[in-house]
Amino acid sequence: MSENILEINNLSKYFGGLAAVSDCSLNVKRGTITGIIGPNGSGKTTLFNLIAGNLKSSSGNVNFDDENITDVPSYELFSKGLLRTFQIAHEFTNLSVLENLMMVPGNQAGEKIMTALFKPSLVAQEEAIIKDKAKEVVDFLNLGHLSNELAGNLSGGQKKLLELGRTMMVDAKLVLLDEVGAGVNRTLLKDLGTAIEKLNKEKGYTFCMIEHDMDFIGRLCDPVIVMAEGSVLFEGSVEEAKKDEKVIESYLGRGSKLKDTK
Repeated sequence: MSENILEINNLSKYFGGLAAVSDCSLNVKRGTITGIIGPNGSGKTTLFNLIAGNLKSSSGNVNFDDENITDVPSYELFSKGLLRTFQIAHEFTNLSVLENLMMVPGNQAGEKIMTALFKPSLVAQEEAIIKDKAKEVVDFLNLGHLSNELAGNLSGGQKKLLELGRTMMVDAKLVLLDEVGAGVNRTLLKDLGTAIEKLNKEKGYTFCMIEHDMDFIGRLCDPVIVMAEGSVLFEGSVEEAKKDEKVIESYLGRGSKLKDTK
C-alpha cells in the first residue's frame, strides 16, 4: 500500500486555449488533512472537479489508493471511497436529518421492486441496520437533537455537518472538502473543525480541503499546498506559506493578510 492515497501527475485541463490546470503534480499522504489554498482563479476548484470525475482531463493522470482513476465518473469513485462535499450543501430539504443519512448507502434491498414485494423482512432488517448507523453518525456529529428536523430547516453550518455526516455512511477513505467553512458562523465552524479532526484521528479519514479561511486552514491542515496559475507553487506548513515571497506575490498584495493571520 502506497504512502500516498492520492497522486496527481502532470494533470492539465484546457478550456479552449486557456489552461485552468497546467501540468499540476501533487501528492496527498494517507491520514493527513491537506489544505489547498491560492488566489481566486488559481485552479483549485477545477482540480477538485478533475479528481472527483466531474471534468475530463486534457492530459496527465490521477491515482487514488494505488489505482488509476483518471476521468472515472464520480458515481464510481463514490463506491471506491472517494467523496466530495460542495461549497453549497446538497441536502434533501423535505427529508429529516436521519432520513438524509439513510439515503446515502447504495444498492439497498428496498430499491429493488421484487425484493421489496417478496422479501419485506430482508428490507426491514437492512433498513434497521442503516438507521442504527445513521443514529451513530448524528451522535458523533452532535446533531442528535436534530435527528427528526427537516434538513431544509437547518442553518448553513448544520447543513455542512450533515453533508460531512453523509461521508460517514459509506466509510470514506478520502474526502474532498470544497470550502466547507464558507458562510458558516464561527461557533459552527469550530464544530465543523472538531468533527473533521475526530474523523481524521478516530476513523482514519484522509481529507483534502480547499479553503480561504486561513485560521481554519491553520488549525487543521498540515501540509498546505498553494496553487497559482493552475499549478503547485508551494508546499509546506501554514507558517512557512505565510512567509514565502512567491506565495505573497501570488496573492497580489493580499500576502500581508496571510502573514498577519493568527
